[in-house]
Amino acid sequence: MYYSNPTIENLHRIFDQNERKNYLRLDLNENPGGLPQSVIDDVLSNITPQFVSQYPETLQFTEELAKFLHTDIQHLCLVNGSAEGIRYIIQAFTSPKGRIVGVVPSYFMFQVYSEMYDRDFVKVPYNDNLTMDVENIIKELTQDTQLLILLNPNNPMGNCYSDEEFKRILAAAKKNEVTLLIDEAYHYFYPKTFIDYALNEKHIFVTRTFSKLFSLAGCRLGYVTGWPDGIKLVQKLCTPHNTNAFAMKFAEKIITTPEILEDLINKFKEGRKFLIDSLDKNGYPHKGEAGNFIFIKTKTDAINIVNRMKEEKGILIKSYPDVGDFGTCLRVSIGEKKYMERFMKALMDLDRE
Repeated sequence: MYYSNPTIENLHRIFDQNERKNYLRLDLNENPGGLPQSVIDDVLSNITPQFVSQYPETLQFTEELAKFLHTDIQHLCLVNGSAEGIRYIIQAFTSPKGRIVGVVPSYFMFQVYSEMYDRDFVKVPYNDNLTMDVENIIKELTQDTQLLILLNPNNPMGNCYSDEEFKRILAAAKKNEVTLLIDEAYHYFYPKTFIDYALNEKHIFVTRTFSKLFSLAGCRLGYVTGWPDGIKLVQKLCTPHNTNAFAMKFAEKIITTPEILEDLINKFKEGRKFLIDSLDKNGYPHKGEAGNFIFIKTKTDAINIVNRMKEEKGILIKSYPDVGDFGTCLRVSIGEKKYMERFMKALMDLDRE
């Protein structure tokens, strides 16, 4: 007989089908400028008809990525964006009705995947001042907890965990035999990383993406790092040829050409400094500078500013409700200086008391 899964029927999802190409896109944590055109041209000049017609081959890129991370390929699994890796970790290391602990607000797909596979997602909320008390995380790590999900830095809150905080969390996770997933999508905007734990211990994963600083969101590429037996389980869930050949070409070019990555980092830092300095100069409270995004408390109605930014200035940003003491505020992606200059000019024009 016909059947449809009631868990999926009742799953709440939002699919963004908006046309964004004619706007300055500061709404989805992308690099608004992207890679230099010279890098695009150089990579595409080596594309042949055979390359396009063949299924992707992953070994060469995986070996280059392993060198870049100072590890070996047994510790790596390539995925179609890090969200795919997150999904597979939840599938492989938790059971139906299994207990998953995560902070909120956070990247919403953690909760979506948990609900999709009928897991029990336990939310650890932030304080009103947008800080996270790690003791609130630790007390949820019970013996029936199967997975803890952390982000470093966290999206959207922008907080990070110190070495001391992480060691306390890890000790509690080990005590209760809880697998630990650390998402580091925003690692290169804040270079503190816990990847060495994933490369040297069991039951710890780190996921990363090439969508943010590496500017390849349109190509879809990410990876999972972890202990070899754990990586094997993740790989078993991967669909055949799941990794985009073009994405690997671009990513290999970036990780084997240090000046490209250095230029991306420097442009971002310049843009972030300009934005923060400008916000401070003009009396705007802000929070979340560890990633490539920032919360801004406006002087007038934030939702109205979001709408007018799009309609009058051609700039896409977001509003967030109930952000601690900020209330409803702006959420803006950070990019290189010229884009931050355009945003600040628009903000000063629109946000007038």
